[in-house]
Amino acid sequence: MTRYYFDIRSGQDLYPDEEGLDLPDQRAAEIEAANSLIGLAKDLPPLDEREDVAIEVRTETEALFRAAFIFEPTRLKH
Repeated sequence: MTRYYFDIRSGQDLYPDEEGLDLPDQRAAEIEAANSLIGLAKDLPPLDEREDVAIEVRTETEALFRAAFIFEPTRLKH
């Protein structure tokens, strides 16, 4: 098992994960990151007040990947 850390980035703010989770492989870490983003999305402010949110996944020795919700309002042309 490898210990994976799931740091949360909201806009320019970073909230490091100091505990981490022991998971069998990177695929399990990818699923955990996606589920964590879903949980974060439930508490986000309205779109015009929202910043991008990401989970940056790392082990004790290296950064692995970032999973993100990117919010870009679009204006539909009528």
